Amino acid sequence: MLLRNALRIVRKAEIIIYQNSQINTSYVRLFASNKNDGSCKPPPRKSDECTTGAPRRSIKNCKPETPLPPTPTRECKNPLQAPVPPRVDTRTSDCKIPPYPECEAGSRTSTHSAQDCGKSHMMKECPQPECPYDDSSRQKKYTKHLFGGVLFLLASLAAIYYVGLHKRRESPPPSAVKVPSKKQKKVRRIPRIPLSSADIPNEIPYLLIGGGTASFSAFRAIKSIDPTAKVLVITNDGFYPYMRPPLSKEMWFNEDPVSTKQLQFKQWNGTERSIFYEPEDFYAQCKGLKEQANGGVAVARGWSVKKVDVYERKAYLDDGYEIHYDKCLLATGSIPRNLDLFENAPKNIKEKVITYRGIYDFEEIDEVIKDGAKSIVVIGGSFLGSELACALARRGRKTQMRVHQIYRESGNMAKILPEYLSQWTTERVKDEGVNVINNTEVEDVNIERNTLILTLNNGEKVKAQQVIVAIGVDPNTELAEESGLEIDEDFGGYLVNAELMARSHLWIAGDCTCFYDTQLGRRRVEHHDHAVVSGRLAGENMTGAGKPYWHQSMFWSDLGPDVGYEAIGIVDAALPTVGVFAKATDKDTPKAVVTATDEGNRAKMEARAPPVQPAKKPPTAPKDGEDYGKGVIFYLRDDIVVGIVLWNVFNRMSVARQVLKDGKKYKDLNEVAKLFNIHEE
Repeated sequence: MLLRNALRIVRKAEIIIYQNSQINTSYVRLFASNKNDGSCKPPPRKSDECTTGAPRRSIKNCKPETPLPPTPTRECKNPLQAPVPPRVDTRTSDCKIPPYPECEAGSRTSTHSAQDCGKSHMMKECPQPECPYDDSSRQKKYTKHLFGGVLFLLASLAAIYYVGLHKRRESPPPSAVKVPSKKQKKVRRIPRIPLSSADIPNEIPYLLIGGGTASFSAFRAIKSIDPTAKVLVITNDGFYPYMRPPLSKEMWFNEDPVSTKQLQFKQWNGTERSIFYEPEDFYAQCKGLKEQANGGVAVARGWSVKKVDVYERKAYLDDGYEIHYDKCLLATGSIPRNLDLFENAPKNIKEKVITYRGIYDFEEIDEVIKDGAKSIVVIGGSFLGSELACALARRGRKTQMRVHQIYRESGNMAKILPEYLSQWTTERVKDEGVNVINNTEVEDVNIERNTLILTLNNGEKVKAQQVIVAIGVDPNTELAEESGLEIDEDFGGYLVNAELMARSHLWIAGDCTCFYDTQLGRRRVEHHDHAVVSGRLAGENMTGAGKPYWHQSMFWSDLGPDVGYEAIGIVDAALPTVGVFAKATDKDTPKAVVTATDEGNRAKMEARAPPVQPAKKPPTAPKDGEDYGKGVIFYLRDDIVVGIVLWNVFNRMSVARQVLKDGKKYKDLNEVAKLFNIHEE
C-alpha cells in the first residue's frame, strides 16, 4: 500500500512539472518569435474604469510607437483588472529590463478603447528583452522536482522494507511453530437442505426427530413392515445417518487421504466401507415426498425442532414452520460434556479444545494432525477417551506425535472393569504409545506461542497443540420443557414405558431414553447397539407391534487391533465381580474375529455364533504376572448375574444374553464359564 501511494505521488509531481514546463516553453517561444530591433517596447497595460493609483516608478526616455493611455489615480474596485508588470524572474543576471514609459496622468474619467491602442496590447507585438531567456533555469527546476520525487520513492521503499523485516523478526521461524496460527478454528455453519422450510412436507405419516443410529434403525423397521411408508427425518446435523464407532477407531488407521476425505474406512479384515449407512441416492427429496406413490425416506438436514405439541400432533421448526404427524419418534441422542475450566476460558484457548462426537470433530482433529501437531491431550479414561488415545498414538507414530491421556481414575476404564483388569488394560494402552497420566485433573490452562499449557493438580505441566475432552455425555432433552415431557430424576433422559412410548403417538429411542427394562429395571444406556435395538423396537411399535423392551443390547470396545471386549447388561466396577480367564491365542483378538467372520459390525456377529460345546478342561484364573489373555467377567447383584464382559472372547454374546435372561443364582460360576469355551484352541 505504501509503495502504491508513493508511485502515485511521484507520478502526479511529474505531470505538474511537465505542464509547467510546457507553459514556460510556450511563453519563451512567443517572445523569441519577435526580433529585438533595439527599441524599448514594453507590453502595454490594459486599462478600464479603475487603476491602482499613481505609478510605482517612472521610466524616462521611452517613446512607444503607440501612445499609452493615461493612468488614472483613483482606487481600483476590481482587483482582477489591476495592471500586472511583466515577468522577470526567468531572465539572466545581465538582462536589462525594458523601461516603462512615463505616463502622464490625465482626466480620471477618460479612458481609451482597445481600438485606440492599435493592437499594441497583443502578445505578439510585445517588446523583446535585450537578452535571451535562460532555458536552463526551467530545466533545473524540472530536475529538482524529479530528484525530489525519486528521493521520496526511495524513502518509501526503505520504510516498507524496514516494517517487513521487523515483522519477520517478531514472527517465529516455520520450524518453531507449524502454521496452525494461520488456521483459526472454523466456525461450523451447517447448511440447511432444503434451504426453505416450505420445501419440507407440512404433513407426514411418520416423523423422526434426530438423524442418528436410532432414527436409521427405526425407519428401516418401518419400511420393512410398511414398504410404502412416507418417513421424514429432521436432523440438525449436516449429514445423512452414519455410524459413530469408527470415528474413534478404524477411521484413524486409514492411510489413504482420498478415502479419509470420502469418509471411507478399512475394517480389521481389510475390506473397505463407508461410514454412512446408506448412499445418498437411497433417500428421497423432501419436496416431492408426499407425491411419491411408493413412499420413501427424506432427510431435512441442518434443521431443528423447537417444540412438539403432543395433543395437536404438531412439530415446530426453529423458524416456526409447522409439521403435522401421525406418529412421531424422538431420537435426539446426547450432548458431550466439557470441563468448566475450558467453558470459561478465553476464545484463543477454546479454539484448541474440542468435545469429540461426530464427523465435524473427526475432520477438525485430522486437520490438526496434518498441520504438524506434535502433542495432543485426551482428557477422559473411559470408552471414548481410551479408544481415541490408542488410535491417535498409532496414527502419530510416523510423525513422532505425542499423545497424553489424563484422567482422575486409577486406570483405564476403571468405572467398568475390576481394578486388576483396569490396571492390566492401562499397561496395554501404554504399549500403544500413550503417555497415561492417571489420578490427575487439569487445574489451569494457558496459551503461549500457539501452544496450550495444562497445569495439573500434581504440579506437572503438559503442552499440547490440541485438547480433546471425552468425559462422557448428557442426554439431549432440550425439547422436554417446551413439549411437556417428563425427565427421569435419577438417570436423566425422557421417561418412557417398556414399549418406549412417552405419550400417545410419541415414542423415544436411543441415548436420550430412560426406559423400563422388564428384567433389570429402569435404565438409560448410551451405546451403539442400544441405539440399534431401541430404534428398531420403536419403529416396530410405531407400526402397531406393541412390543416391550426385552432384548438386552451389548456394547464393545477395541484398544487397538489386539485387545477388545464385548459386554452386556449392567457393567459397573462398583458391583462384585467374578473373573475366569485363560491364555489367549492369535485368534483371540478383535482383528482376528473380524477377519474370520468377514463382518465389521459387532452387533451382527452374534447371529453367526457357533453352537456352544462343553469345555475340555475347567477354566482357571491366571496367576499374578500372567496376561489376562481372554476370559469372562460376571457382575453380580444379590448373587444374580446382571452383567457380563467377554474379554477377547467373541461370537458368544448369545450365550451371555441367555445367562442374563435366566436370572438365577449360580453356585459355581466356573461351570457357567465353560459355556463360553474360553479354552477352545
